[in-house]
Amino acid sequence: MRLPDEHSSTAQTVQSTLQTEFEFILPRGYVDDEGTCHTEGRMRLASAADEIKPLTDPRVQSNESYLTVILLSRVVTSLGSLPEVTPAIVEDLFVSDLAYLQDLYERINARTANAVDAVCPECGENFAVAVGPETGSPADSTATPELKTGNSTE
Repeated sequence: MRLPDEHSSTAQTVQSTLQTEFEFILPRGYVDDEGTCHTEGRMRLASAADEIKPLTDPRVQSNESYLTVILLSRVVTSLGSLPEVTPAIVEDLFVSDLAYLQDLYERINARTANAVDAVCPECGENFAVAVGPETGSPADSTATPELKTGNSTE
């Protein structure tokens, strides 16, 4: 059996379809000190370091609920026109926005299901279908309307 080399069309297709960043729109938005509401952002897939390094943070050691704050500040790569997303910004999010980001994190990092790209045979629209991790069968593929997907290679 021959594996595709890096110049083959199969290898290029696999590389170009790996989505590592996802655009989103927060339900309410983060309001900064000047009163500007930031709603659009991007979240990247988490690395092992994103989940391991915060465990040594004293804030996480004294309150494990703070892990979410640090983790989200590491994987949310942009939020509106803010220069960076810090733990202080995540702390100041409305609860509904924090819950939205936690759910998005779980979905894109495939904790419960994997998604595959599909194309509607009738209209040609691209969409993702969730596939159960154990059975390989389609699962609930209902997407949140606020979720916009983007590809980091663009």
